[in-house]
Amino acid sequence: MSKSPIPTVKGQIFELGPRFDNVQYVGEGAYGIVVSAFDCQRNEKVALKKVSPFEHQTYSQRTYREIWILSRMDHENVVKIHDIITSNTFEEMKDIYIVECFMETDLCRLLKTQKLSNDHICYFLYQMLRGLKYIHSANVLHRDLKPCNILLNAACDLRVSLCTFLDFYHTCCRNPYMQNFQFINITLLD
Repeated sequence: MSKSPIPTVKGQIFELGPRFDNVQYVGEGAYGIVVSAFDCQRNEKVALKKVSPFEHQTYSQRTYREIWILSRMDHENVVKIHDIITSNTFEEMKDIYIVECFMETDLCRLLKTQKLSNDHICYFLYQMLRGLKYIHSANVLHRDLKPCNILLNAACDLRVSLCTFLDFYHTCCRNPYMQNFQFINITLLD
């Protein structure tokens, strides 16, 4: 029985084992590269985010925070983590693979290719606000909300992608621009 080749995407080696087939490049962000693959264990296409959090302490902290928060999120309009894949031993661990639900595109790419109808705009906005309400109800602040972090599939289902720019917020915000508008208006009137 021959060993399957280790996939390489954009010069990055993906040591995933036999669980994943058909690894294809999707995109990359500030802290990692994202590929799609068929997960033989789940029997579905998934997104795999490869991060190398041990290069710097800040990367480690952000990756830990992202995994900790995302593993507790469970809403149809928020990206869901299915699994975390690491090396078998601590000595070999240099990369972490975050297995998430796969979405075909993001809002940025969609807007570059076509104009949205009013119905689509309303439906996307509704789903986005539902996801954000869920995120905020968990006292989590998405500090990088932009079209490329709004993921979509062919059925027009939308999920807010939570990335490394997440933070917990408390009732007393330190930054006046992050306070709710009602509080800002009262402050301005006084």
